[in-house]
Amino acid sequence: MGGSKRGEDYLKAMLILEREKGYIRITDLAHRLKVKPASVVEYLEKLAMKGFVEYEKRERIKLTEKGRKLAEKIYRRHIAIRDFLKKILMIPEDIAEKDACYIEHGLSNETMDRVVQFLEFLDKCFKEKPKFLEHLKYYYEYNRCSEKP
Repeated sequence: MGGSKRGEDYLKAMLILEREKGYIRITDLAHRLKVKPASVVEYLEKLAMKGFVEYEKRERIKLTEKGRKLAEKIYRRHIAIRDFLKKILMIPEDIAEKDACYIEHGLSNETMDRVVQFLEFLDKCFKEKPKFLEHLKYYYEYNRCSEKP
């Protein structure tokens, strides 16, 4: 998308709506993005010109294959950051969701890949929750190391 935060937000929102409802409507997209329907129409035309969506006024909105691939990549980044914030930093879900939306646009691919690898490492290499997470939670709560080794 060339680093366009707005374009990435639109594509991610369209993918989510399509998954949730099976279709994408201007009113739903406007509501999710907290913008006016007229703004959605204007931006959809730009995305259509770039080949990310198929859209004609008063017709259905559809992600193209190119748009879907990019939307899925953006969404995966979002989920990885949200999960890192929730699972490792133990941020409440509503805040983690909001912050992930903000952070996802600024991380380099290298940093993003490392976040994903770290989460995969925890899932694949530990049958149970790693002990260090218990110590970390204790530290977050009491601002000191736990006495347990």
